[in-house]
Amino acid sequence: MMKINNWYLVLPIVLGFIAVNLLPVRAAYDLSALCESGKWEAECNGISKEECEKLCNDCLKYLNDKSAQVQKEINQTGSEKKTLQNQVSSLGKKVKDLENQIAQSNLSIKVFTNQIGDTEQSIEETMKSIADQEQKIAELLRAAKEEDNKSFFEIFIMSENLADFFDNMLYLETLSQKNKDVLDNYYSLHEGLREKKTKLEDQTDQLKNLVIIQGEKKLETAETKKEREYYLGITEKEYQAKLAEKKDIDKKAAQISVRLFELVGQEGGGIEFGEAAKLAKYAEGLTGVKAALILAIIHQESRFGHNVGQCYVTDFETGNGTNLQGTYKARVMSPTRDVPPFLDVVKALGKDPKKTPVSCWIPMYSKGKPYGWGGAMGPAQFIASTWKSIRPDADALLGRTANPWVIKDAFVASAVLLKKNGAVSDPYTAACRYYAGQCNTAGKGYANTVTAKMKSFQNDLDVLTETGMLK
Repeated sequence: MMKINNWYLVLPIVLGFIAVNLLPVRAAYDLSALCESGKWEAECNGISKEECEKLCNDCLKYLNDKSAQVQKEINQTGSEKKTLQNQVSSLGKKVKDLENQIAQSNLSIKVFTNQIGDTEQSIEETMKSIADQEQKIAELLRAAKEEDNKSFFEIFIMSENLADFFDNMLYLETLSQKNKDVLDNYYSLHEGLREKKTKLEDQTDQLKNLVIIQGEKKLETAETKKEREYYLGITEKEYQAKLAEKKDIDKKAAQISVRLFELVGQEGGGIEFGEAAKLAKYAEGLTGVKAALILAIIHQESRFGHNVGQCYVTDFETGNGTNLQGTYKARVMSPTRDVPPFLDVVKALGKDPKKTPVSCWIPMYSKGKPYGWGGAMGPAQFIASTWKSIRPDADALLGRTANPWVIKDAFVASAVLLKKNGAVSDPYTAACRYYAGQCNTAGKGYANTVTAKMKSFQNDLDVLTETGMLK
């Protein structure tokens, strides 16, 4: 057996190996216990920001998978025989799904709040860099001015010899190049700042809508629980009688046709559902996007913009304005992202930009700072920058300049954007992209709400079609 004489050399290695293996290792999280109960928030308080964000994303994936499974069970129950027991079971699963969606929105709000904080910090750092560059520019301009005051002859006379003269000329050339480099960097920083501010606006808009969706989900959860309690208190016979009564009511298409379809930005607050259905079918004929999806999107957007048409943007530099009565209102429209295309839109329509109503800002704050903007236009709640991207297609389909404040145009424009997002083959993904640009958690929350409304509207459209009131 080999004898180790230099034990003092080996001992540190052995002790190091033991120490490494005795280091505490964070146990894998029990996502079921943390994510569904909301305990993830308390856990986040004791870990780093990066670890918290990873935990939030893990919880989001867990809840997304859970929600998909529950939705599958709901669909399966819905296809089974309509009995009281199945109805109670279906409502119980729906409550669970809604609670999962509320938990998802809490997680998404946390993630977006962190991202907004990072973007705000990045903006502050960029502004400091811009201030430093401005100081350098001032110093270089002073130096250049001093040298510019010297004539070519003065430089030659002041030089001790020919080599010194050429050194002075080289200094002037170097000074000019420094000016150019500093100015290029200055402009680059300003462009970066503009992009970061646009990113911040997008993040805060998504956060604002997440809060609105969460509020709707909480109301829907309370209503579903109440409905489930009602069914728990009746007999199977009473339930079947209710089903028969509902079937009879559903066949009364006239009642559906005259139902008010809520539309913000529309005088009187809305139009009859029958008229909305015809507009949606018209847009479907032009684009191939399902009428029920168009109705669901318009209805959802109208709920987002319940204060639409209540403000004017009057200061195009700041985006501030007034309400319709003339009272000052802040953050009516993003001055960088939306004011320029908004001015183009109203100019093309012959409208006065300072007298064209748009949505007001819904006051929201993060760490004491305001975020988000108003400025959405018409029943479909298009912001001007989005309208600019789909207007050429809408113009072509309508055969004239599209107007976001005209109901028919709003339906067609929404269908155009949905089609661009793939709605003809995949309505769910299109709804995600319509709202968030991609199927992230915020987009999925929106898509869940829209597709649920889509099914309800499709039932109404089917009744109208069966009775010949809609073709």
